[in-house]
Amino acid sequence: MSTAAPSTHPVIEMRGISKSYPGVRALDGVSLTVMPGEVHALVGENGAGKSTLMKILAGAQPRDAGDIIMRGDVVTIDGPQRAMDLGISIIYQEFNLVPYLNAAENIFLGREPGARIPGFVDFRRMYREAQEVVDRLGVKLDVRAPVHTLSIAQQQMVEIAKATSRKSSVIVMDEPSATLTEHELVGLFKLIRQLQAEGVGIVYISHRLEEVFEIADRVTVLRDGRHIATHGIAELTRDDIIRLMVGRELTQMIPKVPAPIGDAILEVQGLSRRNVLQDINLTVRKGEVLGVAGLVGSGRTELARAIFGADRFDAGQILLDGKPVRVRSPQDAIRLGIGLVTEDRKAQGLVLGMAVRENVTLANLAAISRFNFIMAGRERGIAQGYVSDLGIRTPSIEQTVQNLSGGNQQKVVLAKWLFTDSRVLIFDEPTRGIDVGAKTEIYQLINDLAAKGVGIIMISSELPEVLGMSDRIVVMHEGRIVGAMPASEATQVDIMHLATGGK
Repeated sequence: MSTAAPSTHPVIEMRGISKSYPGVRALDGVSLTVMPGEVHALVGENGAGKSTLMKILAGAQPRDAGDIIMRGDVVTIDGPQRAMDLGISIIYQEFNLVPYLNAAENIFLGREPGARIPGFVDFRRMYREAQEVVDRLGVKLDVRAPVHTLSIAQQQMVEIAKATSRKSSVIVMDEPSATLTEHELVGLFKLIRQLQAEGVGIVYISHRLEEVFEIADRVTVLRDGRHIATHGIAELTRDDIIRLMVGRELTQMIPKVPAPIGDAILEVQGLSRRNVLQDINLTVRKGEVLGVAGLVGSGRTELARAIFGADRFDAGQILLDGKPVRVRSPQDAIRLGIGLVTEDRKAQGLVLGMAVRENVTLANLAAISRFNFIMAGRERGIAQGYVSDLGIRTPSIEQTVQNLSGGNQQKVVLAKWLFTDSRVLIFDEPTRGIDVGAKTEIYQLINDLAAKGVGIIMISSELPEVLGMSDRIVVMHEGRIVGAMPASEATQVDIMHLATGGK
């Protein structure tokens, strides 16, 4: 837990904020106060209203009611530029960077220092000032490097540098650790504490409660668009926060239910891809959950993409029920009964501008078509069935998925693959950015699939999840499988030792 600088004057205060969309009351009289030098955690289930509240603060959405107060004055935030002018910056989970501009150009985008000749940019000054900002944050980064060549952690540091270069008094961090390694997370926390020392107020949104207890001074809990509680972090336990978030006791966070394990359903033999995967061998049995652990960059996602036919491999073969099969494309994989719940649901798992109904049936249009025409009534019935079965919170099946919360978007992705009746399902980070209540629902869905004899590969960076939900675990390092063990015999120490290159 950090120690915030004491002050009686909030850096930002939101009072009685309300917001409604057609069929949904997203916020109902929510209040939030952030003090200078404070890390204020904002937690709640997906759909609780966290993102909507922050979008209002950032000027991306108008509020229906309530006040925003800065330095004792009520302010009107009618757009993102107004928020930035007031010293409010938000770092979204999906970074707001221009990939083919360099780090310095992104840091000063829209605020480039002018040269002596009107209309020209003083690049020398921009690079110097950008490097000064980055150096002050203690980050090793070449500001002339194009953003698309940087790691996720470095891109996040560019976002933080952009915020601090504006002299922001409030910085909102939305799931900042979602794609970071443990080492990178230590660096992020060091930066946050430095910002605290400079009097910056931090709103920290995270589903990882262990981070909340490590970095936050206070925590505010939202549920169903309402303010439930605000407490000093020292006053709460992990179970207290979970109970406030979900409104019920979650006595078993990872409810693994062992299923009967049958014959091999999927085998991978000698799978290799130059500079990415090296001689991968693994077997998944009917009803088995095979956990795949490893650090970011170890080749886990690349392995999933190769099995699914999204990426070609140079050598090796894939067998189903003991027979070699050709998987040259995702269409081949789907036809063979292999599904992939992708790591990035927004970019790869969903068509954001399409309705829930359309996304649910997208991977299996043949099942709802006749003479190449979609049977609208059948499609609506199937989509409505999955919305009910999975508890997808949406005003209707015609709602575009981009307007759903992250957890409900993930459920739509799951519905899509359930509709294909896949025999092998690969889950790549299935609970990333998902609240504790939705996590438990997804774990139960995995249990149900295993009980039906589906072979499951579950890739996850959360070691408790891998240990709790798997029957067996394989560990990857630098494109190789470096260890395999029954989950009952594995520990976090064992896995991390292998994942970091240990023998």
